[in-house]
Amino acid sequence: MGQGIAMPAALAALGGGLLAGWGGGSSGVWLVPVAFLMALLFVSAWRPKALIWLLIGGGVAFSIQQEWARRLPSGLSGQDLAVYAKVVDVQHHQDAKRLRLTIERCTAPAHLLPCDQVRHVRVSAYDQHAYRVGERWQMTLRLRPPAGFKNPDTFDFEQWLWREGIHATGYVRSEPTPQRLEQASPRLRQRALDFLAQLPLESRTQRWLAALTLGDSEQLTQDDWALLNATGTTHLVVISGLHVGLVASFVLLLSRYSARLLSSTNWRLRTWPWWLAGAAAVGYAVLAGLAPPAMRAMIMTLLGLWVLSGRHAPGPWQAWWLAFALVLMIDPLALWRPGLWLSFVAVGWLIIIWQGRARPQGVKGWCWALLRSQLLLAPLMAAAVLVAFGRVAPAAPFINLLAVPWVSSVMVPTALLGWLLSPLPFVGLLPWWVFEQALAVFHQWLVVAVASAPLWQPPAHLAYPLAGSLVLLALCWGLPSVPGWLRVGTAALVMTIPWWPREQSISAGQLQVTVYDVGQGQLIELRSANFRLLYDTGPRFRSGFMPLQSLWPPGQFFDHVMVSHADTDHAGGVDALLADHQVAQWSAPAGESLSVPRQRCEQGQHWQHDGITYRVLWPPGGVNELSSNDRSCVLAVYAGEHSLLITGDVGRQVERQLLTQLEGSVSVLVAGHHGSATSSGVQFVRETRPQHVVFSAGRDNAFQHPVDDVVRRFRQQQSCLWSTAQDGALTFSLIPQQSVTLQPVRNLVGGQKRC
Repeated sequence: MGQGIAMPAALAALGGGLLAGWGGGSSGVWLVPVAFLMALLFVSAWRPKALIWLLIGGGVAFSIQQEWARRLPSGLSGQDLAVYAKVVDVQHHQDAKRLRLTIERCTAPAHLLPCDQVRHVRVSAYDQHAYRVGERWQMTLRLRPPAGFKNPDTFDFEQWLWREGIHATGYVRSEPTPQRLEQASPRLRQRALDFLAQLPLESRTQRWLAALTLGDSEQLTQDDWALLNATGTTHLVVISGLHVGLVASFVLLLSRYSARLLSSTNWRLRTWPWWLAGAAAVGYAVLAGLAPPAMRAMIMTLLGLWVLSGRHAPGPWQAWWLAFALVLMIDPLALWRPGLWLSFVAVGWLIIIWQGRARPQGVKGWCWALLRSQLLLAPLMAAAVLVAFGRVAPAAPFINLLAVPWVSSVMVPTALLGWLLSPLPFVGLLPWWVFEQALAVFHQWLVVAVASAPLWQPPAHLAYPLAGSLVLLALCWGLPSVPGWLRVGTAALVMTIPWWPREQSISAGQLQVTVYDVGQGQLIELRSANFRLLYDTGPRFRSGFMPLQSLWPPGQFFDHVMVSHADTDHAGGVDALLADHQVAQWSAPAGESLSVPRQRCEQGQHWQHDGITYRVLWPPGGVNELSSNDRSCVLAVYAGEHSLLITGDVGRQVERQLLTQLEGSVSVLVAGHHGSATSSGVQFVRETRPQHVVFSAGRDNAFQHPVDDVVRRFRQQQSCLWSTAQDGALTFSLIPQQSVTLQPVRNLVGGQKRC
């Protein structure tokens, strides 16, 4: 296949995917078919031979457009839907199970829209049923369209759901009771996992064997992933070219040796060893789930086998473009997965830096080739990871020099050999025992590397300049004929990175505030030049997840954390703060049960930092019989003529008592109790006359916060209304002599009127 076919096919698939992704959703439902018809008419009249590329691009675009169409309609959000579903994945999280289901039949209530277009959902199950992959169930689900929290510079869960092909999320209703319709049919992968679980091996060994040889990376724990991410070695665990190539090479060597024994005179002419090696590459990639790296590795391995067997030899770039085109045509959503781009960028760069160079000879030559490849690949991959995930692993270039040969020549071969010998009693355990020792050494290397150079998440304003510097470094040292002074200059530039400013400075007298999107809960960060305060810590969900865990990398320092009261939607993230961050001072109302030593927050307390005044307006000192909501800490913050008021969950009666302590109107009010009818009374709203009102509430929450009556009261005062449920996180600054402007992270289509 010539490059004239492979490259246009890849570009056509890429173009179709980008068109459908850009014009996706309900607002662009007609964009793709209209654009396709116009292009079809134009190409048919101008260049009929190009119709094949148009069909490829149209096929990819149509597949992606179908994904948009399969998302749960908003009118079915929160409704009970009766489904027949097949279990395709099960994950255990404390008291809950996370299920990925393929919907085979869906029935909505008669007066609502149909739900038969929904195919793949991700739900939580809190019952005691034992779900297994491959089973079919009849159950009732309560679903909502795919959505996630929207916070600055954090993981985009909604985008992850999209690229994973999830059309709805929700949970399994306990009533009516789910009914198992069909037991799971035997699956090779599940049998292999069950076999591993019965072996006398350490749990860590079992997890890594499952990930390295079966592609079941879900077996790895959060600590395992944290260690791999911090050292830049995640690519060694995800099944890719390393694993597929080793399997194909091993089968090829064994088959050719067998052919030599069977026909010693003409064994080199036999083609069946090459076919067996190709079949092994395909089978292993399918066993690993055909993720984009594994698919790319399978295709390029097949092309490599074709070349080595003496057939027509396509060039490396032909294979690269062909693999890219096939991956997009088979799995169009891979276009939005960072793993696809990291994989193809790495292989493409290796082609560039080795094109035209002689093949390494001997041990010394291969060692030098490995060293050169890792040193030239490291800065480019660091830049790609920084752009995709916002982090840099400083230890990655050095640890990979040891980790790549160790994993490829010791760990993976012994892991695969253990499977080959597993039918033999005792003998099969020997390779896995060696693997266990090699894994212990590898794990210790990673621990030492993280301790020496921990994972760094640079500030958002530095991410792209830093990525650009790393790309420039890779290009200057990887491309030929680059002047030596330019190479030295780029290396010197990158060496200055540790001295780059880590944070954007805040001037004295200015306050930066972020009301985070944490669902049905509250978490507010206040920062001045030298002071950082958190008001509340967000919720803790039934599954054990705390949204606070996703906001910052570990190791943050907070001068003060004020917990308004102990309800789980306000204090649910306390454990995450204790585990991952440092807090100098805690405060909470008397009588609240929290797992941290803290001082009381009481009416009359006040302090100043960086020209900002903080005042606690409630609760009163001493013993009180107030409810948990009514003894919430109420905090007022003043920066020049501007003021911020946060009232927690206090009710209307307490609000009226606060009015005597307030001075004039409020610049920004975080509405009490998430916009509940128990707060934001008529008198309080009239007296405070807030310029901006923020409702910290969850999307489609069961309490319907903020309630209509509260919204109308603030509208009558001409307040600008904001909600984390619709706008995502909201950021603003209180700067004397300047107006207050709130910036939502989620920009709503159509520009919703605020005031």
